[in-house]
Amino acid sequence: PDKVLIASIMGENEQQWEELARLVQEAGADMIECNFSCPQMTSHAMGSDVGQSPELVEKYCRAVKRGSTLPMLAKMTPNIGDMCEVALAAKRGGADGIAAINTVKSITNIDLNQKIGMPIVNGKSSISGYSGKAVKPIALRFIQQMRTHPELRDFPISGIGGIETWEDAAEFLLLGAATLQVTTGIMQYGYRIVEDMASGLSHYLADQGFDSLQEMVGLANNNIVPAEDLDRSYIVYPRINLDKCVGCGRCYIS
Repeated sequence: PDKVLIASIMGENEQQWEELARLVQEAGADMIECNFSCPQMTSHAMGSDVGQSPELVEKYCRAVKRGSTLPMLAKMTPNIGDMCEVALAAKRGGADGIAAINTVKSITNIDLNQKIGMPIVNGKSSISGYSGKAVKPIALRFIQQMRTHPELRDFPISGIGGIETWEDAAEFLLLGAATLQVTTGIMQYGYRIVEDMASGLSHYLADQGFDSLQEMVGLANNNIVPAEDLDRSYIVYPRINLDKCVGCGRCYIS
């Protein structure tokens, strides 16, 4: 096969992580993704609980490296304040890069008739992981945070979270993601969106004068500064396009 096969694994202890790494390498995987971030686990020793502990992430990364010689990505949880600390722990443990983000812990909605959260499983529900377009701003924030950290500046990042269009993909690249992963968008719209992304990005590169995707990685970070560094010395006035105005009144209400 001419495509890279990445095996995603998750264990409860060092022995399991090491054994799973060995097994997926024997099965023919090209790379390993350590899932330290799934919020829908039945054990506190797995998933996003692990991803909030730098000590566990470093320990389990070392275990995977003992079991396999394959390149390894550590998949980060967004259910945390500062992702850099955990990413640095993964790097110390031998990870070759970071994958970010996984789903956001949430209760998506409540069935008003049954008074149960969705989705309903045999009359009950649970806190679960939210994905899709709504998590993109959260993912972009964490990508930017890691890419601009002095010790992570050259550490590969695989961007995940709400990517559906070539514009979404370009945003992740401009903030520092070196590769991209898409799941929910493909589940919703099918594999055709991958072709649309490739085509759109190709046109964007040509329009911007880039010879490769690598040239645009991280370029937007130069223009993202702390809030206190923003220029507040001027006043901005609205300019209404009367040809497009429909009289909705939203600008007045705002």
